[in-house]
Amino acid sequence: MRHLYSVLFVLLLPAIVVRLWWRGRNLPAYRQRWAERFAFFETPHFGKPVIWVHTVSVGEFIAAQPMIDRLLQLESHQIVVTTMTPTGSERVRKSYGERVFHVYAPYDIPALVHRFLAKIQPALAIFLETELWPNIVFACHQKNITTLLANGRLSEKSARGYRRVAALTRPMLQQLSSAAIQNQADAERFSNLGLASEKISVTGSIKFDIQITASLHTQAEALQEKFSNAGQHKIWIAASTHKGEDEIILDAFKALRSHLPNHKLILVPRHPDRFESVYQLCCDRGYRTLRRSLSGDTLPNADFDILLGDTMGELMLLFGCANAAFVGGSFVPNGGHNTIEPAVWGIPVLSGPSQFNFAEISRLLNDAGALITVNNARALSDQLHTLLTTSAAHQYGAAAREVAKQNQGALQRLMQIIMRHL
Repeated sequence: MRHLYSVLFVLLLPAIVVRLWWRGRNLPAYRQRWAERFAFFETPHFGKPVIWVHTVSVGEFIAAQPMIDRLLQLESHQIVVTTMTPTGSERVRKSYGERVFHVYAPYDIPALVHRFLAKIQPALAIFLETELWPNIVFACHQKNITTLLANGRLSEKSARGYRRVAALTRPMLQQLSSAAIQNQADAERFSNLGLASEKISVTGSIKFDIQITASLHTQAEALQEKFSNAGQHKIWIAASTHKGEDEIILDAFKALRSHLPNHKLILVPRHPDRFESVYQLCCDRGYRTLRRSLSGDTLPNADFDILLGDTMGELMLLFGCANAAFVGGSFVPNGGHNTIEPAVWGIPVLSGPSQFNFAEISRLLNDAGALITVNNARALSDQLHTLLTTSAAHQYGAAAREVAKQNQGALQRLMQIIMRHL
């Protein structure tokens, strides 16, 4: 089955390249550094054993950062970080510069994978969350490279997809050296699909271990002071929105403005190639819309309705500026996004009904009375009105922060597993 998969991947390469070029219309970085995706790049002499960390994009990289920081502190290994997207690549370079070696991961084609592994020669390969590729895992197994799935998660929807191609996924999971899984339900799904139970450790989610630094807190307070016109206007954020959600968000914003005419919205699309279209949508609706990339920290106090978060790596900062947060990917059947980040800030968290990618985290927040699920724009507007005008915001926010605090510790458990492999 893996051989058939490899042949199909090769046949699809022209379409994949065309798609890269097409995406480059709005994000030119997709048209750059193609050689790396085919494992052509210059490799320095590392001089010490290599740990390869693979994160698909920004979200996974942010989750992996505390782990990477710990690995760098060891000073015994060279860290190689790969991503699949330009936005993830930009974040890696901005965060670490020359402290780690960074390239794009190769396409999952045997010849490319073997060339990549021959260049970096990892002693340990760490894949974040769901980033498992059959040929990569097989090649590592063949070369006796230890593989670890870190912060692993597997929704029921994804498990059904794995079962449909069990002839491909079962050998891949059997070849994996070990896995640190976020929760018991996901661990059972992995086990049912072929991952040996003795290789599984349930560690919790390392996303709970995110820390708000003093400098980030200070920066957020300063920005909130400007955004809110010294506290005169309430602010809510709609984060990581997908196509089809922004219209719902703007409908809720309009409805809420009939009660709170001066409140502000921070709107952050999930994908950079949608920044321009979402900006145009806001303007077409008649809203004075500022782009974070152009205005920076020098905002006029009240001369805007919507701030478009069209920068990378600032979502935590923008959460810290808000009085309430809606987390996107949940009004469309995408499974939602990370609700832990606003919870850490201690602000109320709202979500649409699609939450399967973060089902356990959603359950923890919901059981603690810290998550509000809404089904449409009217419900979102009504809930926000309550949160922004009553003491309910403090209660929901405090409950969310407590959930985040009580579920910390996964990073330490993950590091103990990593150290056993070094």
